[in-house]
Amino acid sequence: MKPPLTLTAILLVGLATSGNVSRADTLQKIADSNRITVSYREAAVPFSYVVNGNNIMGFAVDLTEAVIDDVRRQLKRPALQVAYIPVTSQTRIPMLMNGSYDLECGSTTNNVARNKDVAFSINYFYAGTRVLTNKEANIRSYADLAGKTVATTAGSTNEKVIRQYSEQHGLGMQLLPAKDYAESLALLEQGRAAAVALDDILLYGLRATAANPAALEVVGETLQVEPYACMLRKDDPAFKALVDGAIANLMQSGRFARLYHRWFEMPIPPKGTLLAMPMSAALQANLKTMSDKPER
Repeated sequence: MKPPLTLTAILLVGLATSGNVSRADTLQKIADSNRITVSYREAAVPFSYVVNGNNIMGFAVDLTEAVIDDVRRQLKRPALQVAYIPVTSQTRIPMLMNGSYDLECGSTTNNVARNKDVAFSINYFYAGTRVLTNKEANIRSYADLAGKTVATTAGSTNEKVIRQYSEQHGLGMQLLPAKDYAESLALLEQGRAAAVALDDILLYGLRATAANPAALEVVGETLQVEPYACMLRKDDPAFKALVDGAIANLMQSGRFARLYHRWFEMPIPPKGTLLAMPMSAALQANLKTMSDKPER
């Protein structure tokens, strides 16, 4: 059980005005304040999401907890305080860069463009852009979305990918940016969009939380394979080494595979939904290579 959101708000008083962190030394920052601040997404099932109003859970949240445990050990701070702060696609990078929080493990793609501003850990998931739609709409391919409204999350790589695909194939899709994943799903359920374009795993997660999951389906070929990784401030080799070490230990010990099985292949809260998504070949390979290579 993660801290209630009300407690989070109390813990975060003053962080919003912490100022820019021009030279990152995250471990020193944490030691000085005796607190690590980590971010979460409110509706990124099964990576990070909120249940019953105040319980933050998910695969990426478990990875975050492993990193926090290693921070406690390295700093010898068993009573280290932890604050959780919500972020969106639009706020996650600027809030990390200005010092509002220290680490994001969620559904963020590790790509070359973002590496100019932030750093990434070992990749822990590989996803690809597809679309979620209503079965009764009889949409089987991207061509079937010609001239239709497609929702996606503003600031996501999916927005760029689906726009490029539409332009290259002359489909004339009307993109409708949403503030987050939950709003993207709402646009589909309300009939304001014919489909939602996001990473495939996020689409499975949205379907699982929909009012009528059986009415929705994920369709379309995978447009682009993207690695997910934890995000941290640039030019902070000590903290990156700690984060990478925590993830590497999970992968080498077999705990990572067990966590994956729990969140992707077993029923998950709150409804006991089964995503039934086996580990991809790309991720299986990275359990051995432990690469942090970005998507170009």
